[in-house]
Amino acid sequence: MTEAILLVGGKGTRLRPLTVHTPKPMVPAAGVPFLTHQLARARAAGVEHIVLATSYLAEVFEPYFGDGSSLGLHIEYVTEVEPLGTGGAIRNVASRLHSAPDDPVLIFNGDILTGLDIKALVATHQSSGADVSLHLTCVEDPRAYGLVPTDASGRVQAFLEKPQTPEEIVTDQINAGAYVFRRSTIDTIPAGRPVSVERETFPELLAAGAHLQGMVDSTYWLDLGTPQAFVRGSADLVLGRAPSPAVPGRRGDSLVLPSASVAPDAKLTGGTVVGEDAVIGAGARLSGSAVLAGAVVEPGAVVTDSLIGARAQVGARSVLTGVVVGDGASVGPDNELREGVRVWCDARIPAGAVRFSSDQ
Repeated sequence: MTEAILLVGGKGTRLRPLTVHTPKPMVPAAGVPFLTHQLARARAAGVEHIVLATSYLAEVFEPYFGDGSSLGLHIEYVTEVEPLGTGGAIRNVASRLHSAPDDPVLIFNGDILTGLDIKALVATHQSSGADVSLHLTCVEDPRAYGLVPTDASGRVQAFLEKPQTPEEIVTDQINAGAYVFRRSTIDTIPAGRPVSVERETFPELLAAGAHLQGMVDSTYWLDLGTPQAFVRGSADLVLGRAPSPAVPGRRGDSLVLPSASVAPDAKLTGGTVVGEDAVIGAGARLSGSAVLAGAVVEPGAVVTDSLIGARAQVGARSVLTGVVVGDGASVGPDNELREGVRVWCDARIPAGAVRFSSDQ
């Protein structure tokens, strides 16, 4: 039996205002809470028991997923009173695991969308006899991540936090946020205090002579930490670029949930999602965007690579590119909003109030 721990305690501060009312793993991606995709992929890989390590807005997870039986899983919930970091969270839920000391336990970060071959990671862990195995992926610019150089056999040599100079970039392999721990290794993490698995646990295990194995899997991988990345991840799920058994419909240019209403001449492309009870008006054009439940996009609006929050409104002829509109916010008609703009929850932008070009 394979067990897993899912770390879903983060506040998602980089995603605000998406995460003002909703914890990051519960923000919808391709029509269902992002966490649903992770749970479904774990189940498809043979995982049966999952412990969710929750903290921020912890109370929303259990009412939605319950005991996990609808997904074929047994889910338990452990809520941190004080945030404990990645390592502390793993240690904090250890008592809920049923595994024997040498059994493998999978650990996933709640904000990574990946095509990782989970079974291959477990197989690598078992064949190498490692204490911990890490999913590594290769990125073009590794400066924002922790580097993980390995030797010819895949054994981890070091952990190098966010390198700055060209000399420090000794590999393009980074920690991709999925691990297999030997069950007994989890008990070596100090209990009852914040611990970072990346900055403390892994380097200390390495220094103590433990065997840490890296497995490079360069299938699809995306850190959903920013609104732009989250919108892209949702679109990639709809387009079929990112694999998930939980997408509620066929892969294609767009995904419209059954209770949504889309005008016949509206154009939806690039993996656009229209959520429950959302309304898309005549002649509207949406590309690579996510429109959450109950939101309204009025006639003639053009929305590109943007996320429109639950019950939000985009006025007629407004043009949004790379924008996040918070839950319940209203962008009046004839506005023009560009990359990086975040409209806060329940904010009101009057008609024609924000523009980047002349009004003629």
